[in-house]
Amino acid sequence: MSQQPSAGSQLVKTLAPLVLDLGVPLASYYVLKSAFGLGDVAALAWSSVVPALRTVWSLVRERTVNGLALLILLVNVVGLATSTVTGDPRLMMAKDSGVSSVIAFAVLFSVWRGRPLMTAGLKPWVTKGSSQGTAAWDRLMARGGRFRLLERRFSLIWGTTMLVECVVKVAGAYLLPVHTMVWLGTVLTVVSLLFAMVVAGGAAAEPMERMVKEEGAAGGGAGAEKGAVAQVVGA
Repeated sequence: MSQQPSAGSQLVKTLAPLVLDLGVPLASYYVLKSAFGLGDVAALAWSSVVPALRTVWSLVRERTVNGLALLILLVNVVGLATSTVTGDPRLMMAKDSGVSSVIAFAVLFSVWRGRPLMTAGLKPWVTKGSSQGTAAWDRLMARGGRFRLLERRFSLIWGTTMLVECVVKVAGAYLLPVHTMVWLGTVLTVVSLLFAMVVAGGAAAEPMERMVKEEGAAGGGAGAEKGAVAQVVGA
């Protein structure tokens, strides 16, 4: 029997890319600037290399075109090239908000279309990857109603949070010193992620998880009853 991944292992798998994309560039910037004496533009440029390489590696490893990852990589490359040519470190910092804004608008647009982008990450978390949970999810989605409303609410909260983060970071990039905004931008990103996790979890993911469990139990009971009837008829 295959063992389902624990909540802890799922959390580690989810947060590992975040640590690379946030922690490594932050540490690299201060090391390159303080220890090697690079300027703001050079330090910011080199500190962006690791997240870009990680995105490329993810696309190559999965051997599929991940639209979101490809979008992030494209915006990063264009932003890095533009800001390097202009030599403006503030533009380099603002381009991160450009990534967030594009993704935020895409998520909000997907909610309007009725096909929320965040569902791809929400479904495995709610169903825990089990076949019973997946079947329960599919039945609830087919019925619509409150379950679909919660699904859209989850993406709506994430999209709105990312958009607000974008506005704040763009303002900070041009109003605060560069060396301050480097670490403050990371703090804002972490706070935004935690806020979205807590709010979207309580307002959407947790109720959906309860509904999936209840539906799974009801479906399992119905399946067992049908099996017993079949055995009686066969006898």
